[in-house]
Amino acid sequence: MKAPIPEVYQGLPVVTAARMAEIDRAAIDKKGIAALTLMENAGRGVAEEVLRLLAARGVGVGDSLVTVCCGRGNNGGDGLVCARHLKNSGAEVMVFIAPPKRDGRYSPEVQENLRLAVAAGVSIHQVSEELVELDVRLRSSAVLVDALLGTGSSGKPMGPIHKMIQCMVKAKKPVVAVDVPSGLHPDTGYHSGVVVEATLTLALGLAKRGLLAAPAARYVGELKVLDIGIPKELLRA
Repeated sequence: MKAPIPEVYQGLPVVTAARMAEIDRAAIDKKGIAALTLMENAGRGVAEEVLRLLAARGVGVGDSLVTVCCGRGNNGGDGLVCARHLKNSGAEVMVFIAPPKRDGRYSPEVQENLRLAVAAGVSIHQVSEELVELDVRLRSSAVLVDALLGTGSSGKPMGPIHKMIQCMVKAKKPVVAVDVPSGLHPDTGYHSGVVVEATLTLALGLAKRGLLAAPAARYVGELKVLDIGIPKELLRA
């Protein structure tokens, strides 16, 4: 008999991806919190946890490379913010980002955080079909940040994202996953065979149900919930 998924984690509700999207939208539309502000809070929080992980492993901030793998959506935007804060903290940081969709443009929030990351001196590379450099950088990194796919994604990862996940798994390095390990279904905790194995998963705002499902445990690693500035009354509604 499968263990039931808990309804509460760290004193806060456990939610579906759809419910979290509703809460995010309410924060933006009803409380007037800019999407960029939520992204900034999320990325800064992730960077702080990466720095804690490095310290716990006895790694100096400027002594080792942190590689951030970003998708083309808002999860990737969180990763770009994280990379900027790590850079500003003295870390050596490299970003590999999936190419935009066919229109050739990222969302306004991702574009803005690309601009800010470049201005901060972050080394950014758009991933092509050739992943040799990504492979080399991942293997020489102290920590990897998985900001490829958020809770808006389901189904088997495809194209460059699929290949980036495979490279991360092969590198066998500690991974910090942003919101959900890429490839893991946020509601069920199952995957389609291509999934990141995280050391630490940082759920944004609230824990998603799939993160606490029994099959997900080996991919989620340690689970923490990050406060990204969503008002408490929305989180507990």
